[in-house]
Amino acid sequence: MRALVVEPGVPHSARIEDVDEPAGDGVRLRVLEVGVCGTDREMSEGLFGAAPEGADRLVLGHESLAEVAEDGHGFAKGDLVSATVRRSCGHCLACGEGAPDSCLTGDYSERGITRLDGFARELVVEDPEQLVPVPRSLGRLAVLAEPTSICARGVRHSLAIGGRQPWELKRALVIGAGAIGLLSAMLLRLEGVDVCVASLEQSNDIVDALCGRHVSTECRALRSRRLRPRRRGRRQRAADGRFARSSPEERVVCLLGIDGRSRKVELDGSVVGVDTVLENRVLFGSVNAHREDWLAGVDALDEARRRFPGALEELIGLRVPLERFEEAFAFRGGKATLVLHE
Repeated sequence: MRALVVEPGVPHSARIEDVDEPAGDGVRLRVLEVGVCGTDREMSEGLFGAAPEGADRLVLGHESLAEVAEDGHGFAKGDLVSATVRRSCGHCLACGEGAPDSCLTGDYSERGITRLDGFARELVVEDPEQLVPVPRSLGRLAVLAEPTSICARGVRHSLAIGGRQPWELKRALVIGAGAIGLLSAMLLRLEGVDVCVASLEQSNDIVDALCGRHVSTECRALRSRRLRPRRRGRRQRAADGRFARSSPEERVVCLLGIDGRSRKVELDGSVVGVDTVLENRVLFGSVNAHREDWLAGVDALDEARRRFPGALEELIGLRVPLERFEEAFAFRGGKATLVLHE
């Protein structure tokens, strides 16, 4: 059985290999497609990742779309499903409450990332409790379920934090027009929020299709609002926090993705003392997703498919067979996916 594997910590070790077919109790899945993201690219460069215990290689792929291969465990052959990524550590309060996305120990495992083989292989046997049903109407667009769940968690937590005091979400700024940025904009537009997406591009057809506004980070007006500090790299710009000064109404900043390479990040004292404390603002990070975010994300994708025709289809910019994974890793024109079965 074909699989895309990597030796964690070894740069450029990603390759196609034959692996054993899965065994054990669970739902047998025929993997249709897996999405590629920055996490996969960084693991292929040896930056992080962990193989299962006793193994020296890890099967990649955490953004999954699969078809149930056999009846069982409440699922019927042919059902479309995705599957959660992070799994319980088994010994912390958060995981005990069914929230491994908030694991307190760091001992969790993750499909295709940390100590648990992923979905970039032809067949998988999965715990039925980890499966997320996908409506047939969504079809191949359901390969976006995992990144959408990440965004749904970020929006949910932003609303919870904002709701700690009198506050109403009317507008949002999304920095970056990659898959995470665009899917976040989609979720916010479905809620009727006025969304502005800022990115390097001069224009963005997907933002237009979502009925949002797009501005280039080279725009003079954007620079004048201090949304783009002097060139210091993505991580420094995000941490700098100066965009929080643009309006007293902007209360919550959520970081869903940031450059993790080792470097020094500095904060002006006034960002903490004035912008954050005196203005009651919050800067927080969010990663992974709770099951409720997966369910909400799938529902949102299906609704967006109806309300914003063509937007999601355009977001998936490249679909190639598993053997062409290097092409997918190099692609920067939207979401790339690897097709295992048509």
